[in-house]
Order: sequence, then structure tokens, then C-alpha cells
Amino acid sequence: MPEFLLEIFSEEVPARMQGQAAEELHKLVLAGLRDAALQWMQAEAHVTPRRLVLWIDGLPATQPDVTEERRGPRVDAPAEAIEGFLRSVGLTLDECDSRQTGKGEVLFAVSTRPGKPTEQVLGAVITGAVREMPWPKTMRWAEGSFRWVRPIHHILAVFGGKAVPGGFEPEPHTRFVFTAWTRGHRFHAPEPIEIRNFNEYKVLLRHAHVMLDRDDRKRTITEGVQALAEVRGLQVRDDPALLDEIAGLVEWPVPLIGRIDEPFMAVPAEVLVTAMKTHQKYFPLHREDGSLAPRFIVVANTAARQDGAAIVAGNERVLRARLSDAKYFWDSDRRVALRDRLPALAQIVFHAKLGSMAQKAQRLERLAAAIAEHVPQADPAKAGAAALLAKADLVTGMVGEFPELQGIMGRYYGREQGLEDAVTTAMAEHYSPLGPSDACPRAPVSIAVALADKLDTLAGFFAIAERPTGSRDPYALRRTALGIIRLITENGVRVGLARLTDLALGLYRDQGIDAVADRPADGDGTPAYVACGLGQFLADRLKVALREKGVRHDLIDAVFSAGEEDDLVRLLARVEALESFLNTDNGANLLIAYRRAGNIVRIEDKKDGRSHAGTADPVRFVQDEERALATALTGTGERCGERLATEDFAGAMTGLSQLRGSVDAFFDRVTVNADDPSLRENRLALLSAITATMNRIADFSKIEG
Repeated sequence: MPEFLLEIFSEEVPARMQGQAAEELHKLVLAGLRDAALQWMQAEAHVTPRRLVLWIDGLPATQPDVTEERRGPRVDAPAEAIEGFLRSVGLTLDECDSRQTGKGEVLFAVSTRPGKPTEQVLGAVITGAVREMPWPKTMRWAEGSFRWVRPIHHILAVFGGKAVPGGFEPEPHTRFVFTAWTRGHRFHAPEPIEIRNFNEYKVLLRHAHVMLDRDDRKRTITEGVQALAEVRGLQVRDDPALLDEIAGLVEWPVPLIGRIDEPFMAVPAEVLVTAMKTHQKYFPLHREDGSLAPRFIVVANTAARQDGAAIVAGNERVLRARLSDAKYFWDSDRRVALRDRLPALAQIVFHAKLGSMAQKAQRLERLAAAIAEHVPQADPAKAGAAALLAKADLVTGMVGEFPELQGIMGRYYGREQGLEDAVTTAMAEHYSPLGPSDACPRAPVSIAVALADKLDTLAGFFAIAERPTGSRDPYALRRTALGIIRLITENGVRVGLARLTDLALGLYRDQGIDAVADRPADGDGTPAYVACGLGQFLADRLKVALREKGVRHDLIDAVFSAGEEDDLVRLLARVEALESFLNTDNGANLLIAYRRAGNIVRIEDKKDGRSHAGTADPVRFVQDEERALATALTGTGERCGERLATEDFAGAMTGLSQLRGSVDAFFDRVTVNADDPSLRENRLALLSAITATMNRIADFSKIEG
């Protein structure tokens, strides 16, 4: 069966967009083929900086024939009706079928429409896919209005060894005729190359200095970089993101090694690495002891002459200019103390409604000191000092040039100025964790400062009603909330979130920030921020984090529903204890009994139109099983209360398991809906006590299964 090859050849597509673009082209073209009733055997997409490629094997030469059937009148219908039907379908009576149906014998007109040749269908499929490509950013070129990620040069479309007829016409005066040729490397092979099939396409591109397969390019880069490093006794660290980006910048990768001038090695390593990786897309090299070596590797997009000496020299020159700026900033920034930079933070707006960075620094100083009291071994004075200075490096020349280094440069400048290690480390780590893969601070002072920074941000934005929606989170508040959760749970910080958020809002009000200070209190005097959903937002993010770790969502809901719980460490301990309890026979059977009791009470409450919750009267007990259950509930309730107070959640669950025997005996031998109304009422109260006792630990009605 014929194969189809599509290549959209353009100017260089940004590396970050290439992978998704290949997936979207694959999805859109295959969807178009399905709509055209065309099947295929195999499809694969490829991408290089200048070409989006899709190969589909096993397409039929034509569409399948389409059989259409139209139902007409009954055979004994009036002649006028039959003649009208025959005219509408263009057939004679002899050419129609008749079939017995529930309404008698009916005429049917059956016609077959032959399928079109596949090559005539592909043009519309290609056009639809190109028009619908969902690029993050697009541009116009020349005088047309058509937008795409980068200017298109040509579209290769080959089916069965020949160019697909037609072309893509984005606008009336612009047309890309489908071709059976492409071009190779921009410099090495710019001449047209005739293409008949995919295998030939790959081979000819390789000869034309284009590696079509992204994994091939990555492998070539990795092997070349490692070889250059090993020869010089150096190491290159794994960096999948940088490798992916560079593979999206070159079609013919050629790694070359360059040198960093020795005077620049006095600049902090993070500055050099940022300049090389983020700005120049170079691989930094390290010595065996982990220190940065004065060498880098650049991946050229051309077969280098004279061992690439000219390319290396040019890249060394570019890097030298950038590092000269960095060294200037490093030397000049150190002449000003971080504390002396604090007034300049007043010129940086944190948010139009939430004041300046100077005000944020003042809030963080107090908030971090307060949080440090709950973090074991954290010194409140050091936490406050670190929080006050944490944002000072934002007004340095280095961070202005390299924004990625905010926090990190604060640590370097702080060390130069004699600040303690705990303070400077907290300054460097106060933005962490930035995401699920980022390490969480472990040093006590760092924990306090990082928590303060995130709580201040979250409380402020919720106070001005800038909450995330289903599709928008412009201030990354979900990430901020998950950072708070990780800082607390991974470090075992015992603190009530409601108290901290109340303090954070109070600091805004103390500064007279109108957007927060003007918020009215609720009717019962509760701070207004409670009404804005901050507590629920944090709870929801915790549920998400726990689900991703495999914790059952119903157990999380059960513990949350048992009552207000804003100590996350204690909450997680309760979830863990509940899960362990339900995995035992006693726990599973007691859950069944809980549901049975709850169902009976719920049905009777609805029937009587009132609640039967209350305390059962011992005087009305007539059976030993009633007395035994009441005694067990009283004892279990007291023991659970004691164990919950000491946070012995496993012990509390064990106490619940002791109810099983009494509960089973009650259901086996006691008739709840007795004829005596007084007896029935008392027994329903006893059943209500079962659910009430168990709900002190968790709302078991939320548990599934």
C-alpha cells in the first residue's frame, strides 16, 4: 500500500515549541484521515529546527465506496407519492428494492458512491492541519495576513512516489504548491533534493547534513560532549533540559570545546553557569571535585573546518563580552551593603494593591521570626534578619542582568559582608521549592523564611480576590500553596495555618495597605480572609499532593470532614492511621457496621421528619446487648478522646476496633424498630452514638468501598 510523506519546511521553529508541534501535526492529520474514512498502518512524526515531518504508511489508494440507502413510501402508496420518491433519487421503480418492515412492504433506494483517489483527499487534510496548528505564538510575514510560527518556505507532500496535486492557499494571493522536493542543511546542502519515499528521504537528508531523528541528534551531542570532556579529564553533568533545547537548535550537531579566560573564574560559579547555559546554550564543564572548570562546550550547527577553530574563537569572544559585564557587576555590587540597598526596594512594586518590595521585606522580617518559633532549632532573630535582606539583591546590577540568580547572589553578597551562614543560606533558599522537582529547604532558618515568603504572597493575593481559576493562575498561587505544604510536611513543622495566615493578613493591615485593611470582618467577627477561601484552597492543594502520592482520596475527605484541622503534620498522621485501621479485618467490618447504623438512622430520621441523635437512656435498656454496646461506646469515646489529645491516632483506631464485638452482637440480637415507640427511640439513639463516636476520628461516611 502507498505511503504518504509530509514535510512543512520553514524558518527555524523555537526549540521549546518543536515537540508539541510534531504531536499536534500528527494528531491533526490523522484526525483528517479518519474523517475521510482512510485507514493506515503506521504513522510517525519527526521535527528539526526547520522542518515538521509526518510519515504515514499503509494508506489505501482510494477511499472506500460509500453506500447510501434512502427509505421511500410503501409499495401500495398512491402513485403520486411513489413517482415523487423516484424523481428525488433519480431511479426507476425496477432499480429500487422493496423490504418488509413493521409498516408493511416499503421501497428503498440504494446507491453506491465510489470513493475518491486518496491523492485528491490529502490536499484538504494537509490544508486543514496547517490552518489548525495551535502555536503558542505566531507571526505574519510579507504582506499577507496568514499567521504561523515562522515563515513557511515550501510544503513537501509525496504520496505513492509522486507529489500530491494542489497546494495550500492561506490567502488569495499566496499559494504553496505541494512539492516532491526539499532542501538539506542551510549551508551545506541548500539545493533542491527530489524525494520519492520516506527511506530515501532519510538517507538523502543525512547526506545533506540533516539528522532527522531527534534522538539521533541528542545521542550525537551527548557522545561528542562526553568525549571532549573525558579527553581533558573533565566531566559534564546531566542536563536533560539543556540537551533537549540544543537538539532543537541544530540539524547537524558538532560539539566543540572552548576556553573561559582565567580572570572570570573569580566570579561565582552560578553566574558563569547561567551565562553559559541560559544565555549561550553551552555545556559547562567541571573538575572531578565538582568545581567549575575554565572550559565550555558549544554545539555548532555545521561541519567545522580546521577543527572548528573559527567557531570556537567566535563563541569565546561572545562569552567574554557577557562575562565582562558579569565581572563588572560582581565587583561593583560588593561595594554596597545589602542593608543599604533596602530603601531602593521601595521602587519595585510587589503588586499595585499590595505595596512595594520594601514593604514586603518588612512584613517578611516579622512573619519569619514568628514562624521560626514553631520550627525546631530555628533562631527567630536570624530568621527575621534573613527575611529582611532576602529581596535586597533584586536591586543589584548582577540580578538585573541575570534575573535567574535572585536569592543566590544575596547569599554571595551576604557572605562577603560577614553575615552568618544560616542567614545567607536562608536568603538563597527562600524561593524554594519552586516546583515538584525542586529540593525543599532543610535548614531551620531557611524553612522559616521560605514559609514566610510564600504565606505572605498567598495571603495577600487572596485578600484582594486574585484567586486562581480553572484556566488561569497568573501569580502561580497553586505552586506557592504546594510549596507551603511541602515545607511543612517534609520538615514536620507543627503550626496552625489559620494562625499564620491571620498573622500575615495582620501585617498587611499594620502597614495600612488599603486593599487588605479595608476588608470588613464577617458578622461573627471572624477575619475576612477566612471568607475568601484561603483555608479551603490550601486543603484542596493538600488533597492533590496526597493523591499524587497514592493516598486514597476518600480517606483524605474523611479526615478533612471530621472537623477543622490546620496542623498538616497531625492531619497526615490521622490519614495514615485511618488507612492502616481500614486494612485490618476489624476496621473493614466496623466500617460495614457504621454504614448499617447510619443507613437505619437516616431512613428513620426521614420517616419521622426529625433527628434521633441524642443520649440513650440506660433505664430503657431491656437486653444485655444494648447495655454492652452502651458501655463499650462510653469507654471507647473516653479512650479515643484521651488518645486524640495526645495524638495517638493509631491507638484511637485500635480503640474503635474494640467496638466490633458489641456492635455485631447488637445487630444480631436486637430489633431496632421495636413495636414499643419508647424502645425504638432509645435504640435509634444508641445507633446514632455509634456513628458519632467513630466520627470523632474521621467521617466514615466519606469512605468508599
